[in-house]
Amino acid sequence: MARGVFLHRADSIYDDRPEIQYQFPKQYLARAEALVGDWIIYCEPRRGGSGRGYFAMARVQQIIPDPAAPSMYLALIEPGSYLDFERYVPFRGPDGRVERDVPNAQWAVRPVSLADFNRILELGMPGDEPLLPRADPSPAPLGNLVMEEHAPFVMDAERERVGYYSSRIIRDRVFRKIVLDAYDCRCAITGHRFINGGGRAEVQAAHIKPVEANGPDIITNGIALSGTAHWMFDRGLISLSDNLEVLVSRQVNDVESVWGLVNKSRGATVPANPAHRPHPSYLAWHRDVCFKC
Repeated sequence: MARGVFLHRADSIYDDRPEIQYQFPKQYLARAEALVGDWIIYCEPRRGGSGRGYFAMARVQQIIPDPAAPSMYLALIEPGSYLDFERYVPFRGPDGRVERDVPNAQWAVRPVSLADFNRILELGMPGDEPLLPRADPSPAPLGNLVMEEHAPFVMDAERERVGYYSSRIIRDRVFRKIVLDAYDCRCAITGHRFINGGGRAEVQAAHIKPVEANGPDIITNGIALSGTAHWMFDRGLISLSDNLEVLVSRQVNDVESVWGLVNKSRGATVPANPAHRPHPSYLAWHRDVCFKC
């Protein structure tokens, strides 16, 4: 069982798409190959003295030479495995560094201990539900409590821990939270922001490229939509241009009523942070596959 950390900056000079691939030089090949088939955490290094931290998890599917760049390699990410954390995990917490067994913090590709991996995961995914069920069997006699008896349980627990965060229920919960936070609970199409008396937002987190088509659970593949807008978006009756202009299908039977729901600017209301806005590749997929021109 291996775990690792990949350093990635939003303004990276490398050909990175964290949910798809991670580019690195040959010097890191042996370390990257040790992570094939297992999980890594993405970390954004400090910039100008202000730290960022750990922000996502993913599973490495395979390592291949980069066909477009000699002496460079690509770590290909298993489709559907990438998941943004609910919150950034800073490098340091109240008890010091969260990655305590780090061999060299400057390595762009490095191993991470299971203890550090799990600590970061739990800080980034602070869900309300317990991580594992507390359904232990009856206590064994004290004479049988030797260290060797606990090792299989630890291994199983680690496997279940990753499985918990990989389940569709948990991924949907995390995806909803990060998308609604990015859009401030405001529908991208109507611009409305409705919150009920219990504090729950009316908008839904929609995938631009759906999970069934290997669309990742990433902010840039997400969009906040009201129930009606979500229904129309999924059925290809509305879409977005690369410039984030709202498109309405000519197959809509009452075009004027649809335009009456749309922002007066006829442009989508999107996150203020450009890094959280819909990625052109996912918008292109939606127009090509779903949108009824």
